Amino acid sequence: MAFLIRTIDFTAAGREIIRERMVERDTLSVGRAAENDVHLPDLAVEQHHIRIVLRNDGTLAVAALGTLGFGLDGRSVTEGVIDPRTGGEIALGAARLTVAEEDGGTLAVTIRQVAAEEGKGDALRGFALASVLPSKRAMSWIFAGVILLALLMVPVASNLLRTPAKPDPTGRTPGQVVMDAAWSPGALSLRHHSLENNCESCHVTPFVSVQDEACLSCHKDTGTHAKANRLAAGMPPLSAGDALQWRIAESLGKEGPLGCVACHTEHEGPLRQKAGSEAFCGDCHKDLDSRLADTKLADAHDFGKAHPQFRPAYFASFGAASPVRAAPGSRPVEKSGLKFPHDVHMDPRGGAARMAVSLTRYGAPLECKDCHVLTADKAAFKPVEMEDACESCHSLVSGRTAGGGFSKLRHGSVKHLAEDLARIGRGAHAAPVSGRSRPGQFARGGTYAADFGRPVRDFIGLTRALLPGGVCTECHLPTTRAGRPDLMPVNLPDRFLTTGYFTHAAHRKQECTDCHAADTSKAASDLLIPDLKSCRECHLGASAVKTKTIVPSDCAMCHAYHVPAGQWLPEAAPRDPHYRPLSEPDKTTLAAVLARARR
Repeated sequence: MAFLIRTIDFTAAGREIIRERMVERDTLSVGRAAENDVHLPDLAVEQHHIRIVLRNDGTLAVAALGTLGFGLDGRSVTEGVIDPRTGGEIALGAARLTVAEEDGGTLAVTIRQVAAEEGKGDALRGFALASVLPSKRAMSWIFAGVILLALLMVPVASNLLRTPAKPDPTGRTPGQVVMDAAWSPGALSLRHHSLENNCESCHVTPFVSVQDEACLSCHKDTGTHAKANRLAAGMPPLSAGDALQWRIAESLGKEGPLGCVACHTEHEGPLRQKAGSEAFCGDCHKDLDSRLADTKLADAHDFGKAHPQFRPAYFASFGAASPVRAAPGSRPVEKSGLKFPHDVHMDPRGGAARMAVSLTRYGAPLECKDCHVLTADKAAFKPVEMEDACESCHSLVSGRTAGGGFSKLRHGSVKHLAEDLARIGRGAHAAPVSGRSRPGQFARGGTYAADFGRPVRDFIGLTRALLPGGVCTECHLPTTRAGRPDLMPVNLPDRFLTTGYFTHAAHRKQECTDCHAADTSKAASDLLIPDLKSCRECHLGASAVKTKTIVPSDCAMCHAYHVPAGQWLPEAAPRDPHYRPLSEPDKTTLAAVLARARR
Protein backbone atom coordinates (compact mmCIF):
# COMPACT_ATOMS: atom_id res chain seq x y z
CA MET A 1 0.00 0.00 0.00
CA ALA A 2 1.09 3.60 -0.57
CA PHE A 3 0.35 6.99 0.96
CA LEU A 4 0.15 10.23 -1.01
CA ILE A 5 1.78 12.98 1.12
CA ARG A 6 0.54 16.43 0.02
CA THR A 7 2.08 19.54 1.63
CA ILE A 8 0.37 22.93 1.14
CA ASP A 9 2.42 26.10 1.85
CA PHE A 10 1.90 29.78 1.06
CA THR A 11 4.38 32.35 -0.24
CA ALA A 12 4.75 35.83 1.26
CA ALA A 13 2.41 37.12 -1.48
CA GLY A 14 -0.25 34.57 -0.48
CA ARG A 15 0.25 32.23 -3.45
CA GLU A 16 -0.47 28.59 -2.66
CA ILE A 17 2.34 26.01 -3.23
CA ILE A 18 1.46 22.30 -3.34
CA ARG A 19 4.09 19.52 -3.15
CA GLU A 20 3.23 15.86 -3.48
CA ARG A 21 5.20 12.65 -2.99
CA MET A 22 4.42 8.96 -2.61
CA VAL A 23 5.49 6.78 0.33
CA GLU A 24 5.42 3.07 -0.53
CA ARG A 25 4.69 1.48 2.86
CA ASP A 26 1.83 0.58 5.21
CA THR A 27 3.11 2.70 8.11
CA LEU A 28 3.81 6.44 8.45
CA SER A 29 5.88 8.07 11.23
CA VAL A 30 5.25 11.74 12.03
CA GLY A 31 7.45 13.96 14.20
CA ARG A 32 10.08 16.69 14.44
CA ALA A 33 13.04 14.40 13.69
CA ALA A 34 14.25 14.56 10.09
CA GLU A 35 14.12 10.77 9.61
CA ASN A 36 10.29 10.68 9.95
CA ASP A 37 8.13 10.07 6.88
CA VAL A 38 6.33 13.32 7.69
CA HIS A 39 8.73 15.92 9.08
CA LEU A 40 7.12 18.77 11.07
CA PRO A 41 9.73 21.38 12.17
CA ASP A 42 7.66 22.58 15.12
CA LEU A 43 8.92 22.70 18.73
CA ALA A 44 5.43 21.72 19.91
CA VAL A 45 5.88 18.38 18.12
CA GLU A 46 7.97 15.56 19.67
CA GLN A 47 10.89 13.98 17.83
CA HIS A 48 8.73 10.92 17.07
CA HIS A 49 5.17 11.97 17.84
CA ILE A 50 2.65 9.57 16.21
CA ARG A 51 2.54 6.49 13.99
CA ILE A 52 -0.20 5.84 11.40
CA VAL A 53 -0.72 2.15 10.54
CA LEU A 54 -3.02 0.74 7.83
CA ARG A 55 -5.01 -2.17 9.28
CA ASN A 56 -6.43 -5.21 7.44
CA ASP A 57 -9.98 -3.80 7.47
CA GLY A 58 -8.87 -0.68 5.57
CA THR A 59 -8.98 1.68 8.57
CA LEU A 60 -6.01 3.62 9.92
CA ALA A 61 -4.82 3.22 13.53
CA VAL A 62 -3.19 6.36 14.95
CA ALA A 63 -1.13 6.10 18.18
CA ALA A 64 1.11 8.51 20.12
CA LEU A 65 4.75 7.41 20.47
CA GLY A 66 5.80 9.78 23.25
CA THR A 67 4.32 11.45 26.31
CA LEU A 68 2.21 13.98 24.40
CA GLY A 69 -1.12 13.19 22.79
CA PHE A 70 -2.58 14.65 19.60
CA GLY A 71 -5.81 16.13 18.35
CA LEU A 72 -8.20 13.87 16.39
CA ASP A 73 -11.32 15.52 14.97
CA GLY A 74 -11.32 18.12 17.78
CA ARG A 75 -10.62 15.67 20.62
CA SER A 76 -7.32 15.30 22.54
CA VAL A 77 -6.39 11.62 22.52
CA THR A 78 -3.37 9.32 22.67
CA GLU A 79 -4.73 6.81 20.14
CA GLY A 80 -7.63 6.55 17.69
CA VAL A 81 -8.98 5.11 14.45
CA ILE A 82 -9.68 6.93 11.17
CA ASP A 83 -11.94 5.53 8.44
CA PRO A 84 -10.46 6.87 5.17
CA ARG A 85 -13.92 6.76 3.52
CA THR A 86 -15.29 9.35 5.95
CA GLY A 87 -11.90 11.03 6.57
CA GLY A 88 -10.39 12.59 9.68
CA GLU A 89 -8.12 15.44 10.83
CA ILE A 90 -5.05 15.14 13.09
CA ALA A 91 -3.76 18.24 14.94
CA LEU A 92 -0.03 18.37 15.81
CA GLY A 93 1.15 21.81 16.97
CA ALA A 94 0.39 24.32 14.21
CA ALA A 95 -0.01 21.58 11.57
CA ARG A 96 -3.25 19.91 10.50
CA LEU A 97 -3.08 16.52 8.77
CA THR A 98 -6.24 15.67 6.81
CA VAL A 99 -6.54 11.95 6.03
CA ALA A 100 -8.98 10.85 3.30
CA GLU A 101 -9.44 8.30 0.52
CA GLU A 102 -9.34 9.90 -2.93
CA ASP A 103 -10.46 8.62 -6.32
CA GLY A 104 -8.82 5.34 -7.22
CA GLY A 105 -8.49 4.28 -3.58
CA THR A 106 -5.35 6.39 -2.89
CA LEU A 107 -4.87 7.30 0.78
CA ALA A 108 -3.95 10.99 0.88
CA VAL A 109 -2.47 12.86 3.86
CA THR A 110 -2.76 16.62 3.31
CA ILE A 111 -0.63 18.86 5.58
CA ARG A 112 -1.58 22.50 6.23
CA GLN A 113 -0.24 25.10 8.65
CA VAL A 114 -2.84 26.94 10.80
CA ALA A 115 -2.45 30.75 10.90
CA ALA A 116 -2.02 32.25 14.40
CA GLU A 117 -5.16 33.76 15.82
CA GLU A 118 -4.89 37.53 15.68
CA GLY A 119 -5.76 39.54 18.79
CA LYS A 120 -5.81 36.48 21.06
CA GLY A 121 -3.60 38.12 23.69
CA ASP A 122 -5.02 41.64 23.57
CA ALA A 123 -7.22 41.05 26.59
CA LEU A 124 -4.28 39.97 28.74
CA ARG A 125 -1.64 42.32 27.40
CA GLY A 126 -2.35 44.93 30.05
CA PHE A 127 -1.44 42.47 32.78
CA ALA A 128 1.95 41.49 31.24
CA LEU A 129 5.30 42.66 32.67
CA ALA A 130 6.31 44.04 29.26
CA SER A 131 3.76 46.85 29.64
CA VAL A 132 5.82 48.53 32.39
CA LEU A 133 9.35 47.85 30.96
CA PRO A 134 11.25 49.87 28.34
CA SER A 135 11.05 48.78 24.73
CA LYS A 136 13.21 45.97 23.40
CA ARG A 137 15.53 48.43 21.68
CA ALA A 138 16.02 50.41 24.87
CA MET A 139 16.66 47.22 26.85
CA SER A 140 19.27 46.14 24.29
CA TRP A 141 21.19 49.40 24.68
CA ILE A 142 20.99 49.17 28.49
CA PHE A 143 22.38 45.65 28.59
CA ALA A 144 25.09 46.51 26.04
CA GLY A 145 26.18 49.40 28.26
CA VAL A 146 26.29 47.18 31.36
CA ILE A 147 28.39 44.58 29.54
CA LEU A 148 30.72 47.26 28.18
CA LEU A 149 31.20 48.73 31.64
CA ALA A 150 31.67 45.45 33.50
CA LEU A 151 33.79 43.51 30.99
CA LEU A 152 35.72 46.28 29.28
CA MET A 153 36.02 49.34 31.49
CA VAL A 154 36.55 47.55 34.81
CA PRO A 155 39.54 45.42 33.62
CA VAL A 156 41.05 48.39 31.74
CA ALA A 157 40.71 50.70 34.75
CA SER A 158 42.10 47.99 37.04
CA ASN A 159 45.14 47.58 34.80
CA LEU A 160 45.79 51.35 34.66
CA LEU A 161 45.34 51.98 38.40
CA ARG A 162 46.98 48.88 39.85
CA THR A 163 50.54 48.45 41.03
CA PRO A 164 52.12 46.01 38.56
CA ALA A 165 52.41 42.57 40.12
CA LYS A 166 55.09 40.00 39.45
CA PRO A 167 53.70 37.19 37.28
CA ASP A 168 52.43 34.40 39.50
CA PRO A 169 51.23 31.15 37.85
CA THR A 170 49.18 30.32 40.96
CA GLY A 171 47.13 33.53 40.65
CA ARG A 172 47.49 34.36 44.36
CA THR A 173 49.68 37.45 44.04
CA PRO A 174 47.70 40.61 44.99
CA GLY A 175 47.45 43.49 42.54
CA GLN A 176 46.39 41.54 39.48
CA VAL A 177 43.86 42.78 36.96
CA VAL A 178 40.26 42.48 38.11
CA MET A 179 37.88 40.44 35.92
CA ASP A 180 40.53 39.87 33.23
CA ALA A 181 39.17 36.36 32.67
CA ALA A 182 36.10 37.97 31.06
CA TRP A 183 38.30 38.73 28.04
CA SER A 184 39.39 35.11 27.58
CA PRO A 185 38.30 33.73 24.18
CA GLY A 186 38.44 30.15 25.46
CA ALA A 187 39.97 27.65 27.88
CA LEU A 188 43.74 27.22 27.99
CA SER A 189 45.59 24.04 27.07
CA LEU A 190 46.32 21.31 29.60
CA ARG A 191 49.87 22.54 30.16
CA HIS A 192 48.76 26.14 30.83
CA HIS A 193 45.60 25.33 32.76
CA SER A 194 47.12 26.76 35.97
CA LEU A 195 47.27 30.22 34.31
CA GLU A 196 43.50 30.46 33.71
CA ASN A 197 43.10 33.25 36.30
CA ASN A 198 46.40 35.03 35.67
CA CYS A 199 46.28 36.48 32.17
CA GLU A 200 49.17 38.92 32.70
CA SER A 201 51.59 36.01 33.14
CA CYS A 202 51.63 35.79 29.33
CA HIS A 203 49.94 39.04 28.23
CA VAL A 204 52.50 41.33 29.86
CA THR A 205 51.53 44.43 27.87
CA PRO A 206 47.80 45.13 27.31
CA PHE A 207 46.60 44.87 23.71
CA VAL A 208 49.98 43.47 22.58
CA SER A 209 50.51 39.90 21.40
CA VAL A 210 52.38 37.49 23.65
CA GLN A 211 56.12 37.93 23.14
CA ASP A 212 58.81 35.25 23.05
CA GLU A 213 60.38 36.76 26.16
CA ALA A 214 57.25 35.92 28.16
CA CYS A 215 57.30 32.31 26.94
CA LEU A 216 61.01 31.87 27.69
CA SER A 217 60.58 33.18 31.24
CA CYS A 218 59.07 29.78 32.09
CA HIS A 219 60.34 27.60 29.21
CA LYS A 220 63.96 28.65 29.60
CA ASP A 221 65.15 25.04 29.42
CA THR A 222 63.38 24.37 26.12
CA GLY A 223 65.95 23.81 23.41
CA THR A 224 66.00 25.65 20.13
CA HIS A 225 65.69 24.12 16.67
CA ALA A 226 68.48 26.30 15.27
CA LYS A 227 69.74 29.85 15.61
CA ALA A 228 67.16 32.48 14.67
CA ASN A 229 69.14 33.85 11.74
CA ARG A 230 69.59 30.38 10.21
CA LEU A 231 65.92 29.56 10.69
CA ALA A 232 65.02 32.77 8.90
CA ALA A 233 67.38 31.99 6.03
CA GLY A 234 66.33 28.36 5.78
CA MET A 235 62.57 28.83 5.68
CA PRO A 236 60.91 29.04 2.24
CA PRO A 237 59.74 32.48 1.06
CA LEU A 238 56.25 33.52 2.13
CA SER A 239 53.49 33.86 -0.39
CA ALA A 240 52.20 37.34 -1.15
CA GLY A 241 49.12 36.82 1.02
CA ASP A 242 51.05 35.37 3.96
CA ALA A 243 53.67 38.11 3.76
CA LEU A 244 50.94 40.78 3.89
CA GLN A 245 49.28 39.14 6.89
CA TRP A 246 52.55 38.90 8.78
CA ARG A 247 53.41 42.50 7.94
CA ILE A 248 50.13 43.61 9.51
CA ALA A 249 50.61 41.29 12.51
CA GLU A 250 54.14 42.54 13.18
CA SER A 251 52.96 46.15 13.03
CA LEU A 252 50.60 45.27 15.91
CA GLY A 253 53.44 43.80 17.99
CA LYS A 254 53.23 40.12 17.08
CA GLU A 255 56.44 38.16 16.72
CA GLY A 256 57.37 36.95 13.24
CA PRO A 257 56.63 33.58 11.59
CA LEU A 258 59.27 31.94 13.79
CA GLY A 259 57.90 33.28 17.07
CA CYS A 260 56.48 30.93 19.70
CA VAL A 261 52.86 31.94 19.08
CA ALA A 262 53.18 31.22 15.36
CA CYS A 263 52.96 27.50 16.21
CA HIS A 264 51.72 27.39 19.79
CA THR A 265 48.23 28.86 19.73
CA GLU A 266 46.23 29.03 22.95
CA HIS A 267 42.62 29.38 24.10
CA GLU A 268 41.54 26.40 22.01
CA GLY A 269 40.36 24.24 24.88
CA PRO A 270 41.98 21.81 27.33
CA LEU A 271 43.93 19.91 24.67
CA ARG A 272 47.51 18.73 24.23
CA GLN A 273 49.78 20.49 21.78
CA LYS A 274 49.73 18.54 18.52
CA ALA A 275 52.99 17.58 16.90
CA GLY A 276 53.88 19.33 13.67
CA SER A 277 52.68 17.69 10.48
CA GLU A 278 54.94 16.26 7.80
CA ALA A 279 54.38 19.37 5.70
CA PHE A 280 55.46 21.57 8.62
CA CYS A 281 58.91 19.95 8.50
CA GLY A 282 59.02 19.29 4.76
CA ASP A 283 58.36 22.89 3.76
CA CYS A 284 61.88 23.76 4.92
CA HIS A 285 63.79 20.46 4.71
CA LYS A 286 62.72 19.21 1.29
CA ASP A 287 65.08 21.68 -0.41
CA LEU A 288 67.03 23.12 2.50
CA ASP A 289 70.39 22.97 0.70
CA SER A 290 69.12 25.46 -1.89
CA ARG A 291 68.81 28.16 0.80
CA LEU A 292 71.58 27.13 3.24
CA ALA A 293 74.57 26.29 1.07
CA ASP A 294 76.77 25.42 4.08
CA THR A 295 74.33 22.99 5.70
CA LYS A 296 75.43 19.45 6.40
CA LEU A 297 71.85 18.22 6.56
CA ALA A 298 70.56 16.16 3.67
CA ASP A 299 67.18 17.05 2.19
CA ALA A 300 64.26 15.10 3.63
CA HIS A 301 60.52 15.18 3.10
CA ASP A 302 58.63 11.89 3.10
CA PHE A 303 60.02 8.95 5.11
CA GLY A 304 58.85 6.44 2.55
CA LYS A 305 60.17 8.34 -0.48
CA ALA A 306 62.68 11.06 0.42
CA HIS A 307 64.74 10.47 3.55
CA PRO A 308 68.53 10.20 3.86
CA GLN A 309 70.20 7.00 5.02
CA PHE A 310 70.77 6.71 8.79
CA ARG A 311 74.10 7.95 10.09
CA PRO A 312 74.69 6.21 13.43
CA ALA A 313 77.31 7.43 15.89
CA TYR A 314 80.19 5.03 16.52
CA PHE A 315 83.84 5.00 17.61
CA ALA A 316 85.93 4.90 14.46
CA SER A 317 89.26 4.36 16.23
CA PHE A 318 90.41 2.58 19.38
CA GLY A 319 90.43 4.79 22.46
CA ALA A 320 88.83 7.77 20.68
CA ALA A 321 87.59 10.56 22.96
CA SER A 322 84.17 10.86 21.31
CA PRO A 323 82.11 9.05 18.68
CA VAL A 324 81.63 10.26 15.12
CA ARG A 325 78.66 9.98 12.80
CA ALA A 326 78.95 7.60 9.88
CA ALA A 327 79.43 9.15 6.47
CA PRO A 328 76.46 8.90 4.08
CA GLY A 329 76.43 5.53 2.34
CA SER A 330 79.44 4.17 4.25
CA ARG A 331 79.80 0.80 5.99
CA PRO A 332 81.20 1.78 9.42
CA VAL A 333 83.49 -0.57 11.33
CA GLU A 334 83.11 -0.15 15.09
CA LYS A 335 86.30 0.01 17.16
CA SER A 336 84.85 -0.73 20.59
CA GLY A 337 87.88 -2.53 21.99
CA LEU A 338 85.91 -5.76 22.48
CA LYS A 339 86.04 -9.22 20.94
CA PHE A 340 82.53 -10.64 20.83
CA PRO A 341 81.07 -12.96 18.17
CA HIS A 342 77.28 -12.68 18.40
CA ASP A 343 76.73 -15.72 16.18
CA VAL A 344 78.59 -18.03 18.59
CA HIS A 345 76.46 -16.93 21.54
CA MET A 346 73.17 -17.04 19.62
CA ASP A 347 73.66 -20.38 17.87
CA PRO A 348 70.88 -22.56 19.39
CA ARG A 349 72.98 -25.69 18.81
CA GLY A 350 76.40 -24.33 19.75
CA GLY A 351 78.49 -24.73 22.86
CA ALA A 352 77.26 -21.48 24.39
CA ALA A 353 73.67 -22.69 24.06
CA ARG A 354 74.47 -26.04 25.66
CA MET A 355 76.17 -24.31 28.57
CA ALA A 356 73.25 -21.90 29.02
CA VAL A 357 70.77 -24.80 29.07
CA SER A 358 72.76 -26.43 31.89
CA LEU A 359 72.68 -23.26 34.03
CA THR A 360 69.71 -22.63 36.32
CA ARG A 361 69.79 -18.93 35.53
CA TYR A 362 69.01 -19.49 31.82
CA GLY A 363 67.77 -23.04 31.28
CA ALA A 364 67.54 -22.35 27.54
CA PRO A 365 69.76 -21.11 24.68
CA LEU A 366 70.86 -17.50 25.04
CA GLU A 367 68.67 -14.68 23.76
CA CYS A 368 69.38 -10.98 23.28
CA LYS A 369 67.44 -10.01 26.42
CA ASP A 370 69.74 -12.17 28.57
CA CYS A 371 72.48 -9.55 28.17
CA HIS A 372 70.74 -6.41 26.87
CA VAL A 373 68.31 -4.80 29.35
CA LEU A 374 66.22 -1.78 28.34
CA THR A 375 66.40 1.46 30.26
CA ALA A 376 63.31 2.90 31.94
CA ASP A 377 62.46 5.09 28.92
CA LYS A 378 62.69 2.06 26.56
CA ALA A 379 64.86 4.15 24.21
CA ALA A 380 68.27 2.70 25.06
CA PHE A 381 69.92 -0.22 26.87
CA LYS A 382 71.70 -0.34 30.17
CA PRO A 383 75.46 -1.00 29.99
CA VAL A 384 76.31 -4.69 29.85
CA GLU A 385 77.98 -5.60 33.15
CA MET A 386 80.42 -8.46 33.03
CA GLU A 387 79.45 -9.65 36.52
CA ASP A 388 75.76 -9.89 35.58
CA ALA A 389 75.78 -10.94 31.93
CA CYS A 390 79.05 -12.81 31.33
CA GLU A 391 80.39 -14.33 34.54
CA SER A 392 77.88 -17.15 34.58
CA CYS A 393 79.91 -18.75 31.75
CA HIS A 394 83.18 -16.81 31.80
CA SER A 395 84.20 -17.36 35.41
CA LEU A 396 86.78 -15.16 37.13
CA VAL A 397 87.21 -17.51 40.12
CA SER A 398 90.89 -17.60 41.09
CA GLY A 399 90.95 -19.92 44.10
CA ARG A 400 89.52 -20.75 47.49
CA THR A 401 89.49 -18.54 50.54
CA ALA A 402 90.53 -19.56 54.03
CA GLY A 403 86.87 -19.74 55.02
CA GLY A 404 86.06 -22.30 52.37
CA GLY A 405 84.60 -19.88 49.85
CA PHE A 406 85.89 -18.78 46.47
CA SER A 407 88.02 -15.79 45.55
CA LYS A 408 87.76 -14.16 42.15
CA LEU A 409 89.51 -11.56 40.07
CA ARG A 410 87.99 -8.10 40.02
CA HIS A 411 86.84 -6.92 36.60
CA GLY A 412 87.24 -3.48 35.06
CA SER A 413 90.74 -2.36 36.07
CA VAL A 414 94.16 -3.73 35.15
CA LYS A 415 95.46 -2.32 38.44
CA HIS A 416 92.93 -4.38 40.39
CA LEU A 417 93.76 -7.40 38.26
CA ALA A 418 97.45 -7.07 39.14
CA GLU A 419 96.63 -6.79 42.85
CA ASP A 420 94.38 -9.86 42.74
CA LEU A 421 96.94 -11.93 40.83
CA ALA A 422 99.62 -10.87 43.28
CA ARG A 423 97.59 -12.36 46.13
CA ILE A 424 97.33 -15.76 44.45
CA GLY A 425 99.75 -18.13 46.11
CA ARG A 426 100.51 -15.74 49.00
CA GLY A 427 98.13 -17.51 51.33
CA ALA A 428 99.44 -19.95 53.92
CA HIS A 429 100.78 -23.17 52.48
CA ALA A 430 100.10 -26.46 54.16
CA ALA A 431 102.91 -27.77 56.36
CA PRO A 432 105.30 -30.12 54.53
CA VAL A 433 104.80 -32.75 57.23
CA SER A 434 101.65 -33.05 59.27
CA GLY A 435 102.05 -31.92 62.87
CA ARG A 436 105.37 -30.08 62.29
CA SER A 437 106.11 -26.39 61.77
CA ARG A 438 109.06 -24.03 61.50
CA PRO A 439 110.66 -23.18 64.85
CA GLY A 440 110.98 -19.83 66.62
CA GLN A 441 110.53 -16.55 64.76
CA PHE A 442 110.21 -18.42 61.42
CA ALA A 443 107.02 -20.21 62.57
CA ARG A 444 103.64 -19.30 61.09
CA GLY A 445 102.62 -16.02 62.72
CA GLY A 446 106.19 -15.24 63.69
CA THR A 447 108.24 -12.17 62.83
CA TYR A 448 109.98 -13.71 59.83
CA ALA A 449 107.22 -16.07 58.63
CA ALA A 450 107.06 -16.44 54.83
CA ASP A 451 105.76 -18.78 52.14
CA PHE A 452 108.61 -19.38 49.78
CA GLY A 453 107.87 -19.79 46.09
CA ARG A 454 109.06 -18.65 42.65
CA PRO A 455 109.84 -14.89 42.89
CA VAL A 456 108.54 -14.07 39.38
CA ARG A 457 105.25 -16.04 39.63
CA ASP A 458 102.98 -12.98 40.08
CA PHE A 459 104.50 -11.05 37.17
CA ILE A 460 104.21 -14.05 34.88
CA GLY A 461 100.53 -14.46 35.89
CA LEU A 462 99.67 -10.87 35.02
CA THR A 463 101.56 -11.01 31.73
CA ARG A 464 99.85 -14.21 30.69
CA ALA A 465 96.43 -12.79 31.57
CA LEU A 466 96.92 -9.78 29.27
CA LEU A 467 98.65 -11.52 26.38
CA PRO A 468 96.71 -13.19 23.52
CA GLY A 469 95.12 -16.38 24.82
CA GLY A 470 94.95 -15.06 28.41
CA VAL A 471 91.87 -14.80 30.59
CA CYS A 472 91.36 -11.11 29.71
CA THR A 473 92.00 -11.27 25.98
CA GLU A 474 89.19 -13.75 25.58
CA CYS A 475 86.92 -10.67 25.36
CA HIS A 476 89.31 -7.68 25.26
CA LEU A 477 91.93 -6.55 22.74
CA PRO A 478 95.50 -6.50 24.12
CA THR A 479 97.76 -3.49 23.82
CA THR A 480 100.79 -1.98 25.55
CA ARG A 481 100.96 1.17 27.63
CA ALA A 482 104.31 2.65 28.75
CA GLY A 483 105.99 -0.57 27.58
CA ARG A 484 103.77 -2.80 29.73
CA PRO A 485 100.97 -5.13 28.67
CA ASP A 486 97.56 -3.50 28.90
CA LEU A 487 94.04 -3.74 27.46
CA MET A 488 92.30 -1.56 24.90
CA PRO A 489 89.70 0.68 26.65
CA VAL A 490 86.08 -0.17 25.89
CA ASN A 491 84.25 2.54 23.92
CA LEU A 492 80.50 2.32 23.19
CA PRO A 493 78.23 5.29 22.40
CA ASP A 494 75.40 6.13 24.79
CA ARG A 495 73.13 6.27 21.78
CA PHE A 496 73.71 5.32 18.16
CA LEU A 497 70.96 7.30 16.39
CA THR A 498 71.58 10.73 17.88
CA THR A 499 69.26 12.92 15.80
CA GLY A 500 66.05 10.97 16.24
CA TYR A 501 63.97 9.22 18.85
CA PHE A 502 63.35 5.48 18.89
CA THR A 503 61.60 3.35 21.48
CA HIS A 504 61.86 -0.41 21.68
CA ALA A 505 58.58 -0.50 23.62
CA ALA A 506 56.61 0.02 20.40
CA HIS A 507 58.47 -2.88 18.76
CA ARG A 508 58.27 -5.37 21.63
CA LYS A 509 56.25 -7.86 19.58
CA GLN A 510 59.08 -8.24 17.06
CA GLU A 511 62.14 -10.41 17.39
CA CYS A 512 65.44 -8.56 17.86
CA THR A 513 66.90 -10.34 14.85
CA ASP A 514 64.13 -8.96 12.63
CA CYS A 515 66.04 -5.67 12.64
CA HIS A 516 69.50 -6.53 14.03
CA ALA A 517 71.56 -9.18 12.22
CA ALA A 518 73.13 -10.41 15.46
CA ASP A 519 72.61 -14.11 14.69
CA THR A 520 75.00 -13.88 11.71
CA SER A 521 77.53 -11.36 13.09
CA LYS A 522 80.96 -12.90 13.60
CA ALA A 523 82.84 -9.89 15.01
CA ALA A 524 82.29 -7.08 17.50
CA SER A 525 83.31 -4.62 14.80
CA ASP A 526 79.96 -5.19 13.03
CA LEU A 527 77.69 -2.18 13.65
CA LEU A 528 74.33 -3.90 14.02
CA ILE A 529 72.15 -0.83 13.47
CA PRO A 530 69.27 -1.39 11.01
CA ASP A 531 69.34 0.65 7.83
CA LEU A 532 66.63 2.76 6.22
CA LYS A 533 65.41 -0.10 4.04
CA SER A 534 64.61 -2.34 7.00
CA CYS A 535 62.54 0.40 8.68
CA ARG A 536 60.61 1.04 5.47
CA GLU A 537 59.31 -2.53 5.55
CA CYS A 538 56.75 -1.22 8.06
CA HIS A 539 57.10 2.57 8.19
CA LEU A 540 56.15 4.71 5.21
CA GLY A 541 55.29 8.38 4.90
CA ALA A 542 52.37 10.19 6.54
CA SER A 543 50.23 9.77 3.42
CA ALA A 544 50.59 5.95 3.40
CA VAL A 545 47.50 3.82 3.90
CA LYS A 546 47.50 2.07 7.27
CA THR A 547 47.32 -1.73 7.14
CA LYS A 548 48.28 -4.57 9.46
CA THR A 549 51.92 -4.21 8.41
CA ILE A 550 52.21 -0.59 7.20
CA VAL A 551 52.38 2.28 9.72
CA PRO A 552 51.98 5.84 8.35
CA SER A 553 54.92 7.72 9.87
CA ASP A 554 55.33 11.48 9.86
CA CYS A 555 58.47 13.38 10.87
CA ALA A 556 57.30 13.99 14.45
CA MET A 557 57.23 10.24 15.14
CA CYS A 558 61.04 10.24 15.42
CA HIS A 559 62.12 13.88 15.44
CA ALA A 560 61.36 16.77 17.78
CA TYR A 561 61.41 20.43 16.81
CA HIS A 562 62.95 21.68 20.05
CA VAL A 563 66.35 20.05 20.43
CA PRO A 564 67.18 18.26 22.66
CA ALA A 565 63.54 17.44 23.46
CA GLY A 566 63.20 13.79 22.46
CA GLN A 567 66.68 13.81 20.95
CA TRP A 568 70.20 13.41 22.25
CA LEU A 569 72.49 16.42 22.38
CA PRO A 570 76.13 15.24 22.53
CA GLU A 571 78.55 16.80 25.01
CA ALA A 572 80.61 18.02 22.07
CA ALA A 573 77.72 20.22 20.90
CA PRO A 574 79.33 23.51 22.09
CA ARG A 575 81.97 23.01 19.39
CA ASP A 576 79.24 23.32 16.75
CA PRO A 577 79.48 26.89 15.34
CA HIS A 578 75.67 27.02 15.17
CA TYR A 579 75.13 25.83 18.76
CA ARG A 580 73.94 28.34 21.36
CA PRO A 581 73.86 27.22 25.04
CA LEU A 582 70.43 27.26 26.63
CA SER A 583 71.76 29.38 29.49
CA GLU A 584 72.52 32.20 27.04
CA PRO A 585 69.22 32.98 25.25
CA ASP A 586 69.38 35.11 22.14
CA LYS A 587 68.19 38.60 23.15
CA THR A 588 67.43 39.54 19.56
CA THR A 589 63.72 39.09 18.85
CA LEU A 590 62.71 36.88 15.96
CA ALA A 591 60.62 39.65 14.48
CA ALA A 592 63.65 41.92 14.20
CA VAL A 593 65.79 39.15 12.71
CA LEU A 594 63.17 38.40 10.06
CA ALA A 595 62.76 42.08 9.29
CA ARG A 596 66.51 42.40 8.64
CA ALA A 597 66.51 39.22 6.57
CA ARG A 598 63.76 40.57 4.31
CA ARG A 599 65.60 43.87 3.82
